[in-house]
Amino acid sequence: MISPRENLLHACRREGFEWVPLDFLLCDAQIENFKNRTGHTDYFKWFDMDFRWVTLQEHPGYTHGQELYTREELPRDTEFDLLGVGHSKGSAAAYHMTRMHHPLKGDISPEEILNYPLPHFTEAENQELFKEVQSLNQQGLATMCPMQMTIWESSWYLRSMEDLLTDIMFGDEKATLLLDRVTQYAIDRVRLYTRAGVDILSLGDDLGAQKAPLMSVDMWLNWIQPRLKKVIVAAREINPDILVFYHSCGFVTPFIEHLIETGIDILNPVQPESMDFNEIYSQFGDRLSFWGTLGTQQLLPFGTPAEIREVIEDRLKTCGTRGGLVLGPTHLVEPEVPFENLEVIKEIARSLYPKY
Repeated sequence: MISPRENLLHACRREGFEWVPLDFLLCDAQIENFKNRTGHTDYFKWFDMDFRWVTLQEHPGYTHGQELYTREELPRDTEFDLLGVGHSKGSAAAYHMTRMHHPLKGDISPEEILNYPLPHFTEAENQELFKEVQSLNQQGLATMCPMQMTIWESSWYLRSMEDLLTDIMFGDEKATLLLDRVTQYAIDRVRLYTRAGVDILSLGDDLGAQKAPLMSVDMWLNWIQPRLKKVIVAAREINPDILVFYHSCGFVTPFIEHLIETGIDILNPVQPESMDFNEIYSQFGDRLSFWGTLGTQQLLPFGTPAEIREVIEDRLKTCGTRGGLVLGPTHLVEPEVPFENLEVIKEIARSLYPKY
């Protein structure tokens, strides 16, 4: 009997699998719903997932956050993430959808970018990360680290998408300075995660809108791809076998070939409202694995268990016995998704490929 870790890694390398690997990410309301309905507190364990997330300990470079915003008066309820990006909610129902406030937006100097206080960390204070990875591996579980918002998104979160794209279009040095600083920050993090022994490196930047790319392929190749390559090379200099997962919502078909060339092993989430999974698989399934694929815009909130079964059976038929698929929702599961539609994913997957 193979371990869950071995099962997941084999599936992601398209080397076969014994049971279908699953992944779920629930919003706070769904977590409470899960606890009330099942009496359990660990939904990763209950949904029988083969991996666990591990996160390094970082410190924000700012003191309160407000001091980063000299050109904008922020709403009183603004919260600040690790980068110092501000987030304010229009209502309590907003969940993770917030209004974003950009500390480097507007008429800034190159020096402001060079002096911006990015997060900091040390390996010495992250020895618990090393122990956690080792402990999870001893339990037979794979480990995965969250490094999405790797380059493009972190950069525009800081600068604003409009200003960063303007800098890029005009060849302004501010674009180079910011992208290079964010890239080095990503390299430093990926080196620590890889030294800790993480199995799957989770990178990503949203490159697609619903039906079109957010930028041209040429722009991505000139500005983002070389920097993404540096991040992946930094990891594989330490562990050549580490798997690289890449997240981008929306329509990303024009980038997939280039992502493979850059070193991506797994594409997430293959949003069915934007791309046809079978078409993507027919083009890239021999060189790329897929993670997600069950739509959170239509299928899971509005579909029936029979419709969900039909999609799952089609996915598994397409991928065949060699794998290349981790099955799950394409995004955070919001409150409007009936819990029964989450339960049925596990039930169908385990009925088709029993775990034991």
